[in-house]
Amino acid sequence: MASASAYDLRFDSGRICLDLVATVGGRLSEAPVERLGGVEPLRAWLLGTGLVPGGTSLEAVDHRWLIRFRAARDLLHRIIHTEVEGHAAAADLERMNALAATGPPALRAVRTPDGTLVGAFAGKADCGALLSQIARDAVQLLTDPVARGQLRRCEGETCSLVYLDTSRGRRRRWCSSEVCGNRERVARHRRRVNPSISKA
Repeated sequence: MASASAYDLRFDSGRICLDLVATVGGRLSEAPVERLGGVEPLRAWLLGTGLVPGGTSLEAVDHRWLIRFRAARDLLHRIIHTEVEGHAAAADLERMNALAATGPPALRAVRTPDGTLVGAFAGKADCGALLSQIARDAVQLLTDPVARGQLRRCEGETCSLVYLDTSRGRRRRWCSSEVCGNRERVARHRRRVNPSISKA
């Protein structure tokens, strides 16, 4: 599996569970790109999604967390990609439901020195509780007919990201106009300028 750096993390799929699925990239038929290549990218992902409030101590996030998050990611990847075009395996759904059954992390409002209210965990960040929150997000997504109907797989030649298409008319083709959309426009331009370049 090829590795990617933390700046390759994606937070634009429309749901936290889809953002976790996006931590592995590339076409399904090719060698995947690993975006959770270590503990630091996982910490960056937790903060980037807003799953943990800013300022939360993430010292507890270690390789055991990384293994659990990757396992949950792989499970949700299978379920969501299968559900886009068919039905996920019953055993996978049972595993997702078991993950969702744990209590989500408790948040409380705390006042900063300048008087602003911010969210903070009532206790330490807990791996199981955070995974439960992600699994619950996936359950809500897959059981909401409107949201489920907005699931799309990116049409980019090297991308398999699944996202929510909330665009007007539901005609969005790419996970990101700036990323895959721009690649497609560049490739189209090159083919026009040099017709001998194949689409492959």
